[in-house]
Amino acid sequence: MHRPSRRSLFLLTGVAVAGAAGALVPARAAYTPDDSFIRLRRRWRDVSAGTGYDPGAQPYRDRLAALGRAAARHRDTMAPSPASLWPDQVFPSHVATPRRLRTMAHAYALTGDDSLAAAVAAGIDHYRRHVYAAGADQVGNWWHWQIGMPKALLDAAVLIALDGPRSTALRDAVDHFVPERLLGRYDGNSTGANRVDLCVVMLLRAMLGSDHGKADLAASALAPVFRFVGEGDGFYRDGSFIQHTYVPYQGSYGVSLLSGLATLFAALRGTPWQVADRFVFDMVERSFAPFVRDGFVMDLVRGRAISRRPYGDHDKGRELAASILLLGDAAPAAQRARWQAMVKGWAVRNTYRPMLEHAEPAFHARLSAIMKDDAVPAAPEPVGHRLLPMSARAVHRRPGWCAALSMASHRVGHYEHGNRENPRGWHTGSGMLYWWADGHGDQYSDAFWATADPYRLPGTTVSTLRLPDGAGAAWGDTRTPWRWVGGATDGVYAVTGQHLSGLESTMEAFKSWFFLDDAVVCLGAGITARDGVAVETIVDNRRTGAALTVEPGWAHIEGHGGYVVPEGLRTLRESRAGGGVTRDYVTLWLDHGVDPRAAGYAYLLLPGASRERTRARAADPGVRVLANTARLQAVHVPALGLTAAAFWNAGTAGDLTASAPCAVLVRDGALTVADPRRDLDELTVTWRGERHTFGPLAGREGASITVPLA
Repeated sequence: MHRPSRRSLFLLTGVAVAGAAGALVPARAAYTPDDSFIRLRRRWRDVSAGTGYDPGAQPYRDRLAALGRAAARHRDTMAPSPASLWPDQVFPSHVATPRRLRTMAHAYALTGDDSLAAAVAAGIDHYRRHVYAAGADQVGNWWHWQIGMPKALLDAAVLIALDGPRSTALRDAVDHFVPERLLGRYDGNSTGANRVDLCVVMLLRAMLGSDHGKADLAASALAPVFRFVGEGDGFYRDGSFIQHTYVPYQGSYGVSLLSGLATLFAALRGTPWQVADRFVFDMVERSFAPFVRDGFVMDLVRGRAISRRPYGDHDKGRELAASILLLGDAAPAAQRARWQAMVKGWAVRNTYRPMLEHAEPAFHARLSAIMKDDAVPAAPEPVGHRLLPMSARAVHRRPGWCAALSMASHRVGHYEHGNRENPRGWHTGSGMLYWWADGHGDQYSDAFWATADPYRLPGTTVSTLRLPDGAGAAWGDTRTPWRWVGGATDGVYAVTGQHLSGLESTMEAFKSWFFLDDAVVCLGAGITARDGVAVETIVDNRRTGAALTVEPGWAHIEGHGGYVVPEGLRTLRESRAGGGVTRDYVTLWLDHGVDPRAAGYAYLLLPGASRERTRARAADPGVRVLANTARLQAVHVPALGLTAAAFWNAGTAGDLTASAPCAVLVRDGALTVADPRRDLDELTVTWRGERHTFGPLAGREGASITVPLA
């Protein structure tokens, strides 16, 4: 690629860009002569500031111009005082001030403009003296002091090659707030994504002082991240990723973890601290990809982050894609090829927040190259079912549509709130059934969480008892007492169930879902409560103004899908405001009455179905409900030769008998079983007189077992 001369490069509002594709301006010689650290700092600058594109070509020219304007503005408005570094950011300014300093440092790395480096050096020292000082008290959220602030300040310091007393003082401050002992134990705030971030901070600290011991620690302390856990934070064998002990978090903390690891793999490659463990490579497809559809990360694994901003799911999808492509540089060729095809498919199908329109320059260059490369196919959406019992999550994909289920259990909270975020996510674990048909990739993206009725989330069964903001313990400890949450899947179809307790209510219910080719069969039984208010099951709460048709036994939303509901369906069309916007909703629900005793329901969800097809399915559902009680829920689907059951107790459904609580699916000459409670020493399942005994199942983490039938 052509490398423009320094004189030929353009001016970015007072900041002249130098360098070209794959090359940054070398930092000033200010370090101890140590080849290992010289190479490491060079690689860090390449990864942190971004390379691999021509800064004189569009769209990089405009994006770098915007960076240059921001950096020049920060430089020119800096006005150090005892109370602030910028007048509009009064100390402690945990986020904005360090972020501005890092922005200026990134611009310096691309330009070599010494005025920016001088301003960053002065700004870091001023902030360090007044806020981030060795010996200062840690006030407020620990994260700012141990990860957020040191990561930004050290990144800026490394990029400008901060030296002398200012460098020493910053290192002392970081050592005060981030002592090496934080990486000595894998617990508390030093797990999962937080552990990776702490390792990044430790590596930056090592780079600033050419400290081999801290670099060794930064690399070796990653080891606990690269192994499966059986409880608490981390990755599980079924693909679950938990943070904050009780919250499935691939879509927020998990994205941060993968981004940090991708950066570390890239920066440390070819150095004495190169990361050799390949554990995370398997997790890309096992843990993260199942929760991405058309380039966005599903909200059921984003914790309290769902409340932050519209289209946050698409933003996280872009960040995840960037991390996967960067990590691919260190992956075996076969995995790298699959990842490139997967990300290309996401980008091709993401029409609501196109990846290339919002990509940072380095990611844009990587993705553009793949998009233009005919040798890299755009992988289609996969088809099949993924059940992750350890995080009470399931994803079902069929041609043209996708559904995802969010449940709560004795391990997984109803929802997470904290730091004043997501205070009304109360019922997201009460069996929320997300679904997307073609053309509706923004269904939960476009201000859904700001405007939707939090008591009427699709798929849930809830007591209408009014709850205060932030009901239940913070940080996800809003679990139920029940262990039967999970199900059985043969990888194509599934039965999934949840023994549900309402959040801070007396409501109890047994809910099950049967995931088929063109439908989800939804059953509820044993619905009881003593709250003095009504209990409702929300068939759907669709963010749309599309036409609604309601006929005896069925309903249909134009352009979305249909519902076969035998009786009792209630509907509402309304406009709801929140977050400064208004959105239209169509709500369909079943009213179980005040303080119900053993109420139930049965209905079919038909994603993407036309009105005519919905009417035909109402006349001939194609599904026979074998049982729908608090002891057993089961269905038979003749066209698929499928029988499936959630045995809440031992029992019999048609030709199927189980000796203990379990989930069972029979299809195509095979029997699939699972122990959602994870406590059975032995289980006997009989199908048409053929007995199969399994055990012990307690240690299998609720995983499905499939055996052939005679």
